[in-house]
Amino acid sequence: MPADYHTHTPLCRHAHGEPEKFVESALAAGLTEYGISDHAPQIPEPFDDWRMAVAELPAYFDWIKRARKHAAGRIPIRAGLECDWLAGCESWIADLASRYEWDYLIGSVHYLGDWDFDNPKWLGRWAQSDVEAVWTRYWETYAQMADSGLFDILGHPDLVKKFAHIPPGDLNRYYEPVVDAIAASGSVIELNTAGWHKPCADAYPSSGFLELACSAGVPLVISSDSHAPEEIARDFAKAIQIAKAAGYRETQLFEKRARRSEVMP
Repeated sequence: MPADYHTHTPLCRHAHGEPEKFVESALAAGLTEYGISDHAPQIPEPFDDWRMAVAELPAYFDWIKRARKHAAGRIPIRAGLECDWLAGCESWIADLASRYEWDYLIGSVHYLGDWDFDNPKWLGRWAQSDVEAVWTRYWETYAQMADSGLFDILGHPDLVKKFAHIPPGDLNRYYEPVVDAIAASGSVIELNTAGWHKPCADAYPSSGFLELACSAGVPLVISSDSHAPEEIARDFAKAIQIAKAAGYRETQLFEKRARRSEVMP
């Protein structure tokens, strides 16, 4: 199975499981590599209730160390962070990038202004919002994240559909400019299987977006976004079929922020 690079730890306050259990799940799934990429700290603190604090970074490094010790060479353990793209965040991302020998950084858009729109806590705000306006702002923000060049992987490209609020009509009007920006940036996108278990009941991104990305030469990883050991590599066989149908034949591997490709099974 391809590497699973988008996975979380209990430090994000909404995941559970010990590193040894995650490693065993990765081994059982036959993954090429297991990557750890919990939600990065964000300043000023306290920022929200679903990420580690700056003071917890040493505990995160220990978590990675435990995973590597348990793996004992049986599977590569890669170190990453899932970082939020926010207005003016560039210097903070550079700071985080300097604090560890990361294998990759994932950039994600969870916030539009002060609204973490994928948080069930604020689901009511969707009923008060113009869906087309939200989508326009989301994709503009995503393109800005791609343009920054700060990230190796761009996370769950159409997370904005999580609660199944989707504008009518041809969605390529949103997708095409963003795919162009991602292709120009040289970033990798992920096919994130967690969306199949959310109200939208669809992987992130949709097959239409994936086809455009493949045509534009955008590389791919497949990710579970796991928050528990039993979610490692969840739905990867299905994701591989969808990726191949979109035209992909390879996924990417990362080490010390350099990448190479591997053929999909």
